[in-house]
Amino acid sequence: MSNNLTDRQQNVYDMLRDLIVKRGYGPTVREIGEHFGIKSPNGVMCHLRALERKGLITRSPNKSRAIELTQTADRSGHAMPMAGIVAAGPTTLALEQNDRVDFSEMLFKDDRFILQVSGDSMIEAHIADGDYVVIQKADNAETGQMVVAQTSDGEATLKYWYPEGHRIRLQPANASMEPIYVQDAKVIGIAVGVVRSGI
Repeated sequence: MSNNLTDRQQNVYDMLRDLIVKRGYGPTVREIGEHFGIKSPNGVMCHLRALERKGLITRSPNKSRAIELTQTADRSGHAMPMAGIVAAGPTTLALEQNDRVDFSEMLFKDDRFILQVSGDSMIEAHIADGDYVVIQKADNAETGQMVVAQTSDGEATLKYWYPEGHRIRLQPANASMEPIYVQDAKVIGIAVGVVRSGI
């Protein structure tokens, strides 16, 4: 991806990128050393410092696994915009963020975006606080589909969609919570994937 990387730096970078994409966080210095047969932690750190200088990663010195890809790093075109945080319960939907999250080709399409869930109203659908949902942009939904819906006062929520006569029932997946009934709401998109933050 870059002509100014040595072969070893490229290999280390490819390992970092693959692990961050597949499991959500990078390797430790020890894991990198074991993978490439580098016995000295300082030898690994030399490669990490080089990648950091070249703008491909950032590191936090106080955390063993805090290696992140930068915005300029090669993500192979499979990153979707991180559009903000949506409550499993009413909140305002903020769509202006520059972060991108790469969940690989399986979920990638131009008309999809990602929201991070706040709250536990969808817990029985195996969507917990902090999880990510992949949303397919849509203006309408079938009865019973899980959607991001926005009410007339601008609040957005992740719920099951049930139009009922002159009202809409936004149904949580949590037996301890009551449904939300609104006179008017619009579908922002349909949930098509979930990535658990706790795995």
